[in-house]
Amino acid sequence: MNDRTAYTGIDEFRLAAALLVITIHTSPLASCSETGDFFLTRVIARMAVPFFLMASGFFLISQYACDAGRLWAFLKKTAVLYGISIAVYLPLNLYNGYFSGKHFLPELIKDLVFDGTMYHLWYLPASMLGAGIAWYAVRRLGFKKALIVTLGLYTVGLLGDSYYGIAEKLQILSVFYQNLFEITDYTRNGIFFAPVFLVMGGMAAEEAARGERLSLRICGAGLGISFLLMSCEGLLLRKLGIQRHDSMYLFLLPCMYFLLRLLLFRRGSRKERIRTWALLIYIIHPMMIVGVRLLAKLAGLESLLIQNSLAHFLAVSILSVGCSIAAAELYTGLYGKKKNSGKHSAVQGKDRAWIELDLDNLRHNVTELRRAMQPGCELMAVMKAESYGHGMYETAVCVSRMGVNAFAAASVEEGIRLRRFGISGEILILGYTDPERAGELRRYDLTQTLIDYRYARLLNRQRQTVKVHVKVDTGMHRLGFGKEAVEQIAQVFTMKNLKVCGIYTHLCTADSLEAEDVRYTKQQIGSFYGLLEKLKERGIVIPKVHIQSSYGLLNYPELPCDYVRAGIALYGVLSAPGDRTRLELNLRPVLSLKSKVVLVRKIRTGESVGYGRAFTAERDSRIAVLPMGYGDGLPRNLSCGRIQAVIRGQRVPVIGRICMDQLMVDITDAQGISVGDVAVFVGWDGGLEVTAADLADRSGTITNELLSRLGGRLVRTTAGM
Repeated sequence: MNDRTAYTGIDEFRLAAALLVITIHTSPLASCSETGDFFLTRVIARMAVPFFLMASGFFLISQYACDAGRLWAFLKKTAVLYGISIAVYLPLNLYNGYFSGKHFLPELIKDLVFDGTMYHLWYLPASMLGAGIAWYAVRRLGFKKALIVTLGLYTVGLLGDSYYGIAEKLQILSVFYQNLFEITDYTRNGIFFAPVFLVMGGMAAEEAARGERLSLRICGAGLGISFLLMSCEGLLLRKLGIQRHDSMYLFLLPCMYFLLRLLLFRRGSRKERIRTWALLIYIIHPMMIVGVRLLAKLAGLESLLIQNSLAHFLAVSILSVGCSIAAAELYTGLYGKKKNSGKHSAVQGKDRAWIELDLDNLRHNVTELRRAMQPGCELMAVMKAESYGHGMYETAVCVSRMGVNAFAAASVEEGIRLRRFGISGEILILGYTDPERAGELRRYDLTQTLIDYRYARLLNRQRQTVKVHVKVDTGMHRLGFGKEAVEQIAQVFTMKNLKVCGIYTHLCTADSLEAEDVRYTKQQIGSFYGLLEKLKERGIVIPKVHIQSSYGLLNYPELPCDYVRAGIALYGVLSAPGDRTRLELNLRPVLSLKSKVVLVRKIRTGESVGYGRAFTAERDSRIAVLPMGYGDGLPRNLSCGRIQAVIRGQRVPVIGRICMDQLMVDITDAQGISVGDVAVFVGWDGGLEVTAADLADRSGTITNELLSRLGGRLVRTTAGM
C-alpha cells in the first residue's frame, strides 16, 4: 500500500480509541455526574475495542487469501506482545496477590486464554482467538455466512453481557451461562465478542477493494442514527438494571460499521508512529494509573489527582501518551536504523526480474468484454497456466471482486488452488481429471468436463455427485463427444451421479478471418446448435451453453450463449501482432515484463560476449548485464539481436546468447544508462512500447505460449489492487 492509498483515518482514530480505553478505566466524569460518566465510559468508550478489532480485520480478514501466512504472522506478533505484557505486569500481579489461592492454576489457564492476567490484557488473547475464528469462517463460508455465524456468537455473548437479566430468568439459559462463567468470567472475549467485528472489518476491506463506497452523507447519517440508538439502548438497559457487564450492545454493530466506512474517506500517508503509540498507550496505561496514584499519595495531591476524576484522567492520559511516545522513539533510535539497514533495498521484489500487473487495465478489459457480450451472457474467466502467466491469485481475486462468478481452469489442481484462494462460484475444469479423484471434485465443488462417453460412465461409477459440462467435438478432434453422439449425450443426462450444468464446444479456427477458416468455423457452429436441437427433441432441458472463447467473441459476437470463456483477450492482448477481428475492442495489456541493470562494463573491439562467443564487438562498446534469462521464460531463440529492450526510453539490442539467468544488451549508442535502471521487455517506457505479441512473433510462437511460460521465480507486483 503506497502513500496515496494508505487509510490514514484508521491510523489516526487508533489514538482516539486508546484514549477512550483510558476513559473506561479512569471514569473522568465520576465526580461530576454519574449518568454522564456512564454515558461516556459505558456507551461512547465501548466503541474503542471493537474499533481495534475491526481495524485488524480490515487488514487481515479476506475471503481471498493465497495462504494463511498473514494470519500466522498476526497470531505470532500478538502472542509475543501478550507474553511481553504479562512479564511487564508480573510485579504488579505479585503485589496484588494474583498467584495466591488454591485454585491458582485453573484460574491462570482461564486468564491466559480468555480474561487476561491483567484486566485490560483480555484484548490480546481475544484478538488472537477471534482472528482465528473469523479467518477460517470467512475462508470456509464466505463473508455472508461467516457474518451470520459470528452474529450468532455475538448474540450468545449479548445475553451473557448487557442482556443478562433476560437470560437469567430462563432456567435453561441461566444454567448455561452459570457453567460458561466457570470457564470465562465474561462473554466479552475472543469467542463471542471479537469474531463479528473482525469479519465486519474484512467485509469493509472487500467492499472498498470492489469500489463499493457508501457516500459520505450515508456514512455520517448511518453513524449518527446508530449511535443515537445505541445511546438509548445503553441508558434503557441501565434503567432496567439487567446488565451483567455493559460492553455488548445490539446497535454497537451498525455503529462500528458506519464509523469504519466513514474513516475510509480519510486517505493520505501512513501514520505508523501513531499506530505504535496507540498500542503502547493501551498496554501501559494501567501502570500509569498506579503511577499517578502513587505520585498523588507521595505528594499529598490525592484531592487533585485522585478524587478529582477529570484531573485523574488527564494526568493518566498525559503520562501514558508521553511515556508511549518516548518508548517508541527510544526503540526506533536504538533498533530502527539497524533493522532498516538489514532490509533488502528492493521495492516489492523489484531487485532482479519481475512482472508488473496493471489491475485497472484488467478491470477495464472485463468491462469491455461484458459490453460486447449478448444480453444474459456471463463472463467465464479462464485462469489456466497461472492466468496465462499473469498470476492466478492476483487476477482471480481482481475479477471476482468485480462480480465475475464463473472461472475455468485446466486441471483439478488449478481448481483447488482457486478455491483455496477464496474464489466462489463455478469453476470448470477444462481438461482431464482421473475419475478416481471424483471425491476432490465434489469436495471443492468443481465442475468437470466430460471428455467422452466412456469417461462419463467411469466418473458416474465413483458414486460421488459431481457437477459436469458436456464437451462436444465439432471438428477440432481433441476432447469431447462426437457431434453425432446424440444418444450417448442423452444418456449422460440420466446418470445418477452426474449433474449436467453445461454443454460446450471449442472453435479451432475462430481466430482467422480467412474465407476457408470462416467456413469451417460456421460448420462447427451449425453442428453444435444442431446437436442442441436434437437433444431438445428428446425432451432434454438444455443446460448452460458456451461456444465462444476470446476469438469466438471477437469474430462471432452474435452467437447466443450463456458463457464466454475469455482467456487471452481478458489480459488485453491477442495471440499474434497481425491478428484482425470483426469486433475491435479497446483492450489494454495487463502485464509488463521488466528487469534491472546490475552491471555495466566496457569491451574492446574484437572481444566477445556470452556463450559460444556469439557476439563479437566491432567497436569499443558498453554493455549492460540484466539478471533475466530463459529460466524466467524469455525464449533463448530471441538471442543475438532478435529483440530489443527499452531502457530510459531508448531501444537497446540483446547481444550474444540469452543465458538461463542472465542476458546482455548493447548500450553503446544509448545515453545515461547506469546500474539500477529498469529494462522493459514487455510494456511501456518513455513513450515506447514493446508488446507481448511482437515478442512472441519474433520467437516463432503466439502470445498465449510466451506468457504462459513466464517463470515461477518472477516476482509479480500489482498496481490498482
